Amino acid sequence: MTAPVRFPRFFVTSPAPCPYLPDRQERKVFTELKGPGAEELNDALSRIGFRRSQTVAYRPSCIDCTACVSVRVVAGAFRPSATQRRDLRRNGDLVVTACKPWSTAEQFDLLRRYLAARHPGGGMATMDEIDFADMVEHTSVKSYVIEYREPTADGSPGKLVGACLTDQQGDGLSMVYSFYDPHHETRGGLGNFIILDHILHAQRIGLPYVYLGYWVEGSARMQYKVRYRPMERLGRDGWHAFEPDAQADAIDRLGRSDGGNAMPAKPELASQPVGHGAARVVGTGLAEGFPPL
Repeated sequence: MTAPVRFPRFFVTSPAPCPYLPDRQERKVFTELKGPGAEELNDALSRIGFRRSQTVAYRPSCIDCTACVSVRVVAGAFRPSATQRRDLRRNGDLVVTACKPWSTAEQFDLLRRYLAARHPGGGMATMDEIDFADMVEHTSVKSYVIEYREPTADGSPGKLVGACLTDQQGDGLSMVYSFYDPHHETRGGLGNFIILDHILHAQRIGLPYVYLGYWVEGSARMQYKVRYRPMERLGRDGWHAFEPDAQADAIDRLGRSDGGNAMPAKPELASQPVGHGAARVVGTGLAEGFPPL
């Protein structure tokens, strides 16, 4: 006799206003991640464009719209630009620690300051400490909160200036949600640094990809993702390289629209609950503190 195989059941949300493009409706397909095969299921679903929110995997399933495109950075071939090298230099002294997915009051305080400055009217603005704890702690896969702290002379924990919820998958790092000090007087480029740190760490431990979620052409707050090259995007027939000329054009359009000073907003989270509860937050990570496979 063979053991019964559990096939995931998929559900579809009701249409709701799109958080990225005006005058459009979004809809998601989702399934629950639970049981002994949750990590393997999450890995498989991530390769076809799903994202994780707590113990739910979801992806867009919109009627008459395919604007949300899954993207991932090819870590082994990545070479930082001049601007990215600058952000690495000025933040390279940060102490990076991979923590178990357990929320703290210090993390939540940093998140509140980040949201108030960067996304005051967003869906996460009303999160309380319980919501934040649910987002971080309700996971059925290998997850970490990556903390970025300023160094101290005696080696004691310094000021927390960035944090990130990150999943470690079989073929890469998936940045679920990152946030950082939006008013730091001397540390510009913290958001960029968090992404760069993930990419460089994936290089060091031999993981091929860093998953950044969805790139949405026409959505200003999602355009920052095209800055990381080389990149692959998911189409109907699988993953394909983002053509260098097309990606260069997208970066050029981004530079003209923001004067070349755009800061990463965040890898997106579900804009509405897709099951039981809505999870919201994204990540970062470099340094030796980030754990290997």
